[in-house]
Amino acid sequence: MLVERLSKTLNIRVIKEILIMKKILTFALGVCLTGGAVHAQTLDSTWGLDSAKTLENASIYSEFLKQKNYKEALPAWRYVFNNAPKFQMMTYTKGEELVSNIYMQTKNPAYVDTLMMVYDQWIKYFGDHSRFGEGYVLGKKGFSLYRFARNDDDKKQAYSFLEQAFEMEGNKTHPVTVQAMFLLAGELLKKELISKDEYIALYMELSAFADNGIKSAKKPEIYTETKAKLDAMFFDAGVADCATLNELLTAKYEANKEDIENLKEISSLLRRSECVDLPLYATVAEQLYQKDPTADAAYSLAIMFLKRQDFDKTEAYLKEAIEKSDDDVAKGDYYLRMAQLQLAKKQYSAAKTSAMEVLKRNPNNGTAWMLIGKAYANYAPSYGEDEFDHSSVFWAAVDKFQKAKQVDSSVAEEANKLISLYSQHFPNKEEAFFRSVTEGSTVKIGAWINESTTARFRK
Repeated sequence: MLVERLSKTLNIRVIKEILIMKKILTFALGVCLTGGAVHAQTLDSTWGLDSAKTLENASIYSEFLKQKNYKEALPAWRYVFNNAPKFQMMTYTKGEELVSNIYMQTKNPAYVDTLMMVYDQWIKYFGDHSRFGEGYVLGKKGFSLYRFARNDDDKKQAYSFLEQAFEMEGNKTHPVTVQAMFLLAGELLKKELISKDEYIALYMELSAFADNGIKSAKKPEIYTETKAKLDAMFFDAGVADCATLNELLTAKYEANKEDIENLKEISSLLRRSECVDLPLYATVAEQLYQKDPTADAAYSLAIMFLKRQDFDKTEAYLKEAIEKSDDDVAKGDYYLRMAQLQLAKKQYSAAKTSAMEVLKRNPNNGTAWMLIGKAYANYAPSYGEDEFDHSSVFWAAVDKFQKAKQVDSSVAEEANKLISLYSQHFPNKEEAFFRSVTEGSTVKIGAWINESTTARFRK
């Protein structure tokens, strides 16, 4: 589950800090026990109300946590939490682990409240930490409340915490916090707890955050992943209609119309939303090709001309995209679009050749198998010399439709319809008798199809 994976990721950043704290604790303990200045022991002192008990209980709960014995760790941890809140930040990082796991074991909602108290006290005593201070903790608090939400009120409160975290941390916000925030926003949108405009504005803000990380972070990979996830969630939300995108992306274009990466993103978003008939798409596609005539830029122009039904230019730019691309996934997409174009132009042999290039890269592409079947079925009236020859091609066509639904369930409904349709046009037994063809025998279909199939007769 996405929220579970994100939860694990959020703790990685504090590991090094914890190791440093351990070293400091060892040094401080030596000072305390061998002659350091004596200070009154109060709740707000570093060692709490009783330094010996603090150290004893910290050691006890740490050992139980190593064994993942959360039940036994709880009393000792609770002593440190209540009686030495300034002792060390590990009280809160380990407390988060402890209380979260006890909640998952017991499902007692009281532990969710305890977990929120852990974050509140973390902020109170270590909120000014340069890296793991208030904004960072609010992000964890919002994420945990979302993860363990008991109702919509919890989710709204979690969203508020995540908003505050992002406002405070800005570009320092952990990418996982940003992903969680947008995931939660999508849920709130479905329940009409935030508006469509608020959701779109948030997408633009978080998308800009990811863009900044991709350009400036030492390790941009997580920001690239975040950007992809934000885009996927945005399109799945169903708010990306062409009118909305035109308004948003026109502003994005005008803000930085010379930046190639900006142009690529706009082009990709409009293509993905099938909004390629917008004037903005034409402007961006042409400008992008002039500035950087890559495979993707050529493909953008191909899609534009396809929408205009200028098939010759579409084919020319698709060929250029295929020739220039060194990305097998993208090249598979280009070949698939080429095959669809060739099928529409009744270039059946060429359509099969292009579809086979798709299948070289992804044998489970059901759309490519379907396309080959359609090419066969459309070619059938031109094959051979008589009705039997024509009808026999439908055996090979149906083979491809069956293969398509076998490897790709998303095309199953269409495949079943075409199987039912073309099975009605199989040869009958009488026609087959004069060719010495029996049901179940192997028959070779020639010409450019050039493959063997199994004889079946219409009922």
